Amino acid sequence: MRIATWNVNSVNARIETVLRWFEEAKPDVACLQEIKCIDEKFPTEAFERLGYNVAVHGQKTYNGVALISKTPLEDVRRGLPGDDTDEQARYIEAVVSGPRPVRVGCLYLPNGNPVSTPKFDYKLAWMARLNAHARELLTLEEPFVLTGDYNVIPERRDAEFPDNWAGDALFQPESRAAFRALKNLGLTEAFLQAGGAPGAYTFWDYQAGAWQRNNGIRIDHALLSPQAADLLTGVSIHRDVRSWEKPSDHVPLVVELDA
Repeated sequence: MRIATWNVNSVNARIETVLRWFEEAKPDVACLQEIKCIDEKFPTEAFERLGYNVAVHGQKTYNGVALISKTPLEDVRRGLPGDDTDEQARYIEAVVSGPRPVRVGCLYLPNGNPVSTPKFDYKLAWMARLNAHARELLTLEEPFVLTGDYNVIPERRDAEFPDNWAGDALFQPESRAAFRALKNLGLTEAFLQAGGAPGAYTFWDYQAGAWQRNNGIRIDHALLSPQAADLLTGVSIHRDVRSWEKPSDHVPLVVELDA
């Protein structure tokens, strides 16, 4: 089972690029973030023509997440538990059916900038809610994957120029500590488990020639429950997609499970 995560930075604005990648990569499951549309405006039929099932948790203009799967999606949850007042569409979860079902959580973690504003507080509070939800999922003792745009640079090795990010919410000690706390629950970071090397980035800004200079960062991650980690066979970053016409500033990360 190939499970992909990709912040597409507006699915409708980049639909040709997105569909081209789906046709070439043929993921079994894809978690899309920052779709930037309400549910009714999501191009569901385009994915259904490729043989996919679709579940969407959208929001007008901002945020929004979607799960795309070759097999039916069951037990769909829209929204991260823990705050009924949170109106931002940043989380969707479902069980991907099949001979060996896998629960997949697709997340778009808050950016948190500027650090000295309530946006950073919201980021940390959201991460605390994610931690609590992960604890609940671990009690199920089933294969699950929490994947998406975490907006966290875990270590210095995950940025080409780490010092440039010293004042950014993505690289603050609190953000990195919250990410480590997630892993310390007993979750496995798929990229590292598969032997991922420094310099493998998933995001390059549109400005200042970041892509041409390889001024990238690794902020798209997949965390696996112990039962999913036992099934891990590989991880790949589809770096070449960043050079396509009208690209997202992120590229797909694909986790392979023997499921």
